[in-house]
Amino acid sequence: MTTGLVPGGQPPDPQPAGGMPQQRRQLPDETGLHGERGSRSSVITARAAASFEPVGRSVASARSFVRDTLQGWGYADIVDDAVVLTSELVTNAVVHAGTSADVVCLRTEEGVRIEVADRYPEREVPLQGSLADMGSPDREGGRGLQLCAALAGRWGVDYTPTHKTVWFHLDLPERPVGTRSAGPCLPAELLPLADGRVRVAVVQIDRVGAITAWNEDAEELFGYPAEQVVGKPLIDLAAWPHTPGTSTGIVEALQLSRWEGSYGIRGAHGRVTPVYASHLRVRDTGGEPSTVCLLVRDHERAVLQSPTRVPADTGAAEGQSTDPFEVFIGSPAPDDLDGLLQRTVERARDMLDADAAFLLLATDDETELEVRASTGLPSARQRFARVPVEAGPGRYGSARMPAVHDDLTAVPGAVPLLNGTGMRSVVTVPLKVEGRLTGSLGVAAEAPARYSNEEALRLQFAADRIALAVESARLGELERLRRGSLSFLVEASDLLAGTLDRDQTLALMAQMTVPTLATWCAVYTIADQASDPDLSYVLHEDEELIDGIKSLLSKVPPPDPVPTPGARVWTAPGEVAHQAALRSSMRSLGLSGNTTHQVTSGIGPTLATAAAVGGETVVLPLVARNRVIGMLTLGKPADEHFRQEILELAEDLSRRAALALDNARLYSERTAISQSLQRSLLPPELPQIQGVEVEVIYRAAGEGNEVGGDFYDLFPIHDGAYGFAIGDVCGTGPNAAAVTGLARHALRLLAREGLSGPAVLERLNSAILDEGARSRFLTLLYGELRPQEDGSAELKVVCAGHPLPLRLRQDGTVEPAAEPQPLLGVIEDLELYEQTVTLDPGDVLLCVTDGVTERREGARMLGDDGLADVLTTCTGLTAGAVAARIMRAVERFASDAPSDDMAILAMRVPEPHRD
Repeated sequence: MTTGLVPGGQPPDPQPAGGMPQQRRQLPDETGLHGERGSRSSVITARAAASFEPVGRSVASARSFVRDTLQGWGYADIVDDAVVLTSELVTNAVVHAGTSADVVCLRTEEGVRIEVADRYPEREVPLQGSLADMGSPDREGGRGLQLCAALAGRWGVDYTPTHKTVWFHLDLPERPVGTRSAGPCLPAELLPLADGRVRVAVVQIDRVGAITAWNEDAEELFGYPAEQVVGKPLIDLAAWPHTPGTSTGIVEALQLSRWEGSYGIRGAHGRVTPVYASHLRVRDTGGEPSTVCLLVRDHERAVLQSPTRVPADTGAAEGQSTDPFEVFIGSPAPDDLDGLLQRTVERARDMLDADAAFLLLATDDETELEVRASTGLPSARQRFARVPVEAGPGRYGSARMPAVHDDLTAVPGAVPLLNGTGMRSVVTVPLKVEGRLTGSLGVAAEAPARYSNEEALRLQFAADRIALAVESARLGELERLRRGSLSFLVEASDLLAGTLDRDQTLALMAQMTVPTLATWCAVYTIADQASDPDLSYVLHEDEELIDGIKSLLSKVPPPDPVPTPGARVWTAPGEVAHQAALRSSMRSLGLSGNTTHQVTSGIGPTLATAAAVGGETVVLPLVARNRVIGMLTLGKPADEHFRQEILELAEDLSRRAALALDNARLYSERTAISQSLQRSLLPPELPQIQGVEVEVIYRAAGEGNEVGGDFYDLFPIHDGAYGFAIGDVCGTGPNAAAVTGLARHALRLLAREGLSGPAVLERLNSAILDEGARSRFLTLLYGELRPQEDGSAELKVVCAGHPLPLRLRQDGTVEPAAEPQPLLGVIEDLELYEQTVTLDPGDVLLCVTDGVTERREGARMLGDDGLADVLTTCTGLTAGAVAARIMRAVERFASDAPSDDMAILAMRVPEPHRD
């Protein structure tokens, strides 16, 4: 930046290269909007000029240049308006237009003229239409000109082939020169009321709050002589009000650098005298602090009370809004909360010529403040970082009342948000609605001692104007978030309830959180109380980063499975990612000890992974049935934080996900147990019978069932004989399967004892009846098979209430191979007999359960005749082909899935091979 100051004299008009004449343009109807334009012939008493490079930092430098220049000229009353206008115009030049900016300050007898020139003349202002057509204040070319129209007495735009100059003129206020503030002459009846003799009590308080000085006016006002009160705590005399929304008491107020307000003093007469007080914290030459209190009777507060800062006239045309909120924010105001907050911090920064500004919103319980907007601060200090409110080391103790810090290096941690930012002086003011703390607005500068109580009052005035609008916008945003949260949770509940598969539940948990709630997530599961957490699922919105995050998390000890509800911060992934990225960077530079000139191939993924998990990471426990079954880990990329509403939504989701995950675990465990038990009811592999082909097809009805009420078996007995059985227990499902197990094992045991077929079934009938209420009737076809030397096979069968076996001869005829007899499990005394059947080579014996013959399609049923018709087409087929054709015919008979268990047992005596 280059500057030049010429006291007095007439500034020469700038001439462009080549001697081309200067072109001048003025907005239409300018005189009607702004009055008569000033002339260049006015007497210039001082001139200051500076040039600024096209970088963002130049805007703050230009503000400082204008402020310092006008304050040096004694024009403090118009500094604020000049700084705001200069900031907007220089921003347009160096940021939006991308050119350097020349700023010229001219002092005249009437006021100050400031010119801002850039080197992008084709960016012209609109020359048609009224001022209202300039567009939104948020647009690049409209906001600065609208502010000129609102704040300046006169303004205009000059053009040359190489420059564009926007100028504005600010008139000096008409009041006596040299006064800090002044009010108009008023009639006597409008003056503040005071007694004939105004008394100002001066009371000095030491470090511990005890009175050390008490003047004569204090004796007169409160009735205590000095010797009676010196040494006593002021708190013994003060009647301190309990203001809603404020936690500051008399002790805290006496520790502040400045304080002004009302309370009461208990006098010697026993009554409380309302007083208005102004406190100033001072220190003596030895460094000992104390507080000087000036007290007057409350109705005489005008003697001490700081004058309320009246907002300057915006110069709006007649009929235009002059609402203080619109003066500060601009019109139209942003209709969204984020836009409103960002506009607020930018305006606050410009108003106090600050280097940075920030705005925090309070949580519902007012225990924490959350950063929602900032300007001029590192990204790590930006959105959704949280700090506690109450006083203490590292806490935001000045949130509930205005506070000015001259040098943060002297009070480290006073404003935690600014730690490590280089800011030294700061002023913060609360945002309150109906006495309730809703937020905090602060501005900061890199130089110490930049702000005083006057700036705090100005900032508080602005905060009071915007507090209600901010709270209204915040409540609207919360309502939208709550509605969205309810919709999100309903959809999540439906998805989680729609599956009982553990892996699918884990995938759903991750997919519902990314990217809606977090940038990446990881799910840890815990098998039992003695097991360590296991990394079960990882998801990132960028699929290419999933493997890198999974690898990084595998090197980090898992978070502790703490059952405490709520999200807790987990710093380990970010720290490990930072270290890994640092090592990769060092290796790429050959600084790891192993000299190499080749960049490590893994540096890209490592740095990308570090950036992906470098933000805030939180862990939520997955608690189901009073047991921690896992953890849901959510993460943000570098320099990002979670907002409180998102964490509360994630906590609700974690509770639902935990129950769904535990239900999936229980279902998987019980399904595994059920399938194991069911498989134990099925016979082992069928034995190979010399000279006989055997094929079995078994289908249990019901989802997840492997065994039902139908069963089959084929087992060796003795001396080349084999027992076979096919049966049907009344009903389906686990209860029928229990009788199935009893029947199958009893048949094997009894047959191997050498009993005949009828004897085996009679004893099985007794065993079933012994089950009592759990017994079920059973149809059973049992037989013994003996292959013969001539190539045939002899069968002895007993058909106890079961569908009759069918015999298929080589000529295609089909006939029953047994006679029906009583079923089992109904009567005690059974008289059963066995029948002998001989299967010749090429013959087939088909045994089925009633699930085959009773297959229905509407009123039609396959039946015994339909089964026989299908079997007649199986001549010459192997046993396996016969069973497959029967099953295919049954399935095709109806379109619906079978509702009953089915079993098919086919035995065939093969024909001898012929050469």
